[in-house]
Amino acid sequence: MKLMIASDIHGSSYYCDLLRKRFFEEQADKLLLLGDLLYHGARNPLPREYDTLKTAAILNGMKEFIFCVKGNCDSQVDTLVLEFPVEAQFAAFFAAGRTIVATHGHETPAVLKRGDVLLNGHFHVPAYEEREHYTYINCGSVSIPKENSPHSCMILEENALRWIDLETGAVFRRENL
Repeated sequence: MKLMIASDIHGSSYYCDLLRKRFFEEQADKLLLLGDLLYHGARNPLPREYDTLKTAAILNGMKEFIFCVKGNCDSQVDTLVLEFPVEAQFAAFFAAGRTIVATHGHETPAVLKRGDVLLNGHFHVPAYEEREHYTYINCGSVSIPKENSPHSCMILEENALRWIDLETGAVFRRENL
């Protein structure tokens, strides 16, 4: 299975549409969204082409491909315009022989065992770090990247990870699980 992973769209219809285009170019099977889909948050500037209803329409057009966890900027009212579940605090699945726990990042699940992967967004900075008992991975941010990182998403296929610059389509980092 080829999984595209993205976070922190923050209502940018421009970058959401780029994400949609990359998803179909990549011929990914599923899109895992790690929260902060519509609202930009009080600490962030307005992202390019901030339009929550247009962003929702783009995502709703892909609803059969999406599974999602809730971010700190996602509210219950978002469920009124999104046609897929957005309320889960985390998702756990198996890939590359490992348990992957996906969260937004503002809250960390209490139980991670040796060899697990913690996958999140929230911090808007792509990362891959071996920590004491688990591997930490951040896919970066679709619309409001930080620390001079690109607007990005990530592809997980078999045991390989690729971070993609949404604007250019170029791969800017590769890691193995």
